[in-house]
Order: sequence, then structure tokens, then C-alpha cells
Amino acid sequence: MKLLVTGGAGFIGSNFVHYVIERTDHEVTVLDKLTYAGNLASLEGLPDDRFRFVKGDIADAALVDGLVADADAVVHYAAESHNDNSLADPRPFLDTNIIGTYTLIEAARRHGTRFHHISTDEVYGDLELDDPARFTEQTPYNPSSPYSSTKAGSDLLVRAWVRSFGLQATISNCSNNYGPYQHVEKFIPRQITNVLRGERPKLYGRGENVRDWIHANDHSSAVLTILEKGRIGETYLIGADGEKNNKDVVELILTELGQPADAYDLVVDRPGHDLRYAIDSTKLRTELGWSPQYADFAAGLADTIAWYRDNEGWWAPQKDATEARYKAQGQ
Repeated sequence: MKLLVTGGAGFIGSNFVHYVIERTDHEVTVLDKLTYAGNLASLEGLPDDRFRFVKGDIADAALVDGLVADADAVVHYAAESHNDNSLADPRPFLDTNIIGTYTLIEAARRHGTRFHHISTDEVYGDLELDDPARFTEQTPYNPSSPYSSTKAGSDLLVRAWVRSFGLQATISNCSNNYGPYQHVEKFIPRQITNVLRGERPKLYGRGENVRDWIHANDHSSAVLTILEKGRIGETYLIGADGEKNNKDVVELILTELGQPADAYDLVVDRPGHDLRYAIDSTKLRTELGWSPQYADFAAGLADTIAWYRDNEGWWAPQKDATEARYKAQGQ
């Protein structure tokens, strides 16, 4: 297939592009605006005969129309995705996550192009720390931030276009990703790079918030499975049963890097910080036969730490500005 991957210079998108190029014969075109979170260095080494890059905005209707017309399928990763940034300035999240998604699905509708929409478990809100429940495809939406509410809005647009216009689309909602090429503003790479620079990790509140972690390669394999086998109009939840609280994650990072497990600082908590996410991926596993490669979170985290240790040239240019922004927020 000829795939158009939006946001393919970002963290999860670039991992998907590498995954597809290495494991299939598909051709990939990446459309990315190259905001601060997009990095062309994340796409280095890809073959010219099967990969091309287009710099542009997913809200640019003329550009999007031509690219979608030339694709067999669109995989839509592009999004403003950082909760802290959405609290400081919500408007870019509306422009990209709502208007950008609308622009893409209108083009896909016009050209009859297969469309897969990447979303997040954060659209469901959060769970209590002692609640045995997990999110399923039937869980009502209850977003708590400008980021998660605009992602919820984009999901609903895709669902409406499937029902009203016959858009050939599927949706996936994934738990928190970790792995190579993730911006150092995010939780796991921020802590890893702090330790690598001889600085203490920073932990929101008391570190009790729980996330359901999945390696980016496992997310990529799930998306490819849905693209090839998923039923049109269906939503699939992607998760690897990787529930860990933030305190445990920081202590694992410190231990892996040879530091005392308690060598971190507590900082002021994020407003509206969701307590717990947990994904039930039974539908994806039973209907489409998917399973994660990185079922052992500690092993996946060790591989991720090794990547950041070996690729300081990729993350160092981002680090100072990111930490200055957090410091200004008291975090």
C-alpha cells in the first residue's frame, strides 16, 4: 500500500514509519508541520525509494487533498498531545486536533481513502486507584483537559463521518507510549535524561498516578494489524497490561542507571491530573489476533534507557528549553 502518515516526524508516528518500512513493502509519505515536537532526525536512514517527507499543516485543505488522493490509506497520528501545554494554551489543540482531523476526513471521504485515526485512552477520563475496572470500547467519554477533550472531539468527528458519509475508517485508543524518539518534555524521557545529565528526576505530587504503559513498537504493530484486518467503523483499544505508578517508574529508571531509588524530587502536581488509566485490549487480541512483544515493562524500559544513553545528540538540543519551561511552572 501507499500510506500517508500524518505527524510522522513525531514520537509515535516516527516509530510507526520505521516499523512499517522495516517489516512491510508499503511506501510511506509523511506529512508533518515540524512544530517543536516534530524532528526530522527521527526519520533519518529511511530508503528514498519507499519514503518521502512533506512539510505542511494537516489543516491545509489543498495540500491534504492532493496527498490523500495519492494514498491507499491515511494513518492519522498528527496531534498536539502534551497535557501541560494544553493547560497553558489550549488554542493549538483546537486547530490541530479538531480542524486538522476534519480536513483529513473530508479529503478521505472525497477520495474514498481508507482512514485510521489514532487516539488516546485519556478521552475516557480516569479511574480510581483502587478500582479494578479498565477502559473498554464501551466506556463513556469523560475528558479532563483541553488535550483529551479535543482528542475526544476528533474521535467523534470520525465516528460521525463513518455513519453519515460512509467514511472507511477505524479508530484506536492507546495507553501511554514509551520508547525511542520521544520528546524530553514527556514523563519517561524527562526522567531518563535528567539522570543522564546528573540531575534529579522530578515527580508530580506523590507519584501515585498510574499509567498503563506500552512500547511504541507494540503500538505500531497494533495499528498495522488494525489497518490490515480491522472492521470498518470499529474502535479498538490498544494496551499491553503495563500499569505502573509514576513513583515505581522513576525508581526503575534510577535503579537501571545505577542511582539510589529515592534520588528524586517531588514537585507541584499538574492541575486536574488524572489518577489512573488502564486499558482492556481484549477485543483487539481476540478479534484480530494481536499481542504485544514487550509484555515485560522493565525490559522495554531498559531498552529505552539504552537508546537515550546512546542518542544524546538527538535529545540534547531540546533539553535546556524544556527544563526552563518546567522550572517556570514550579515543576
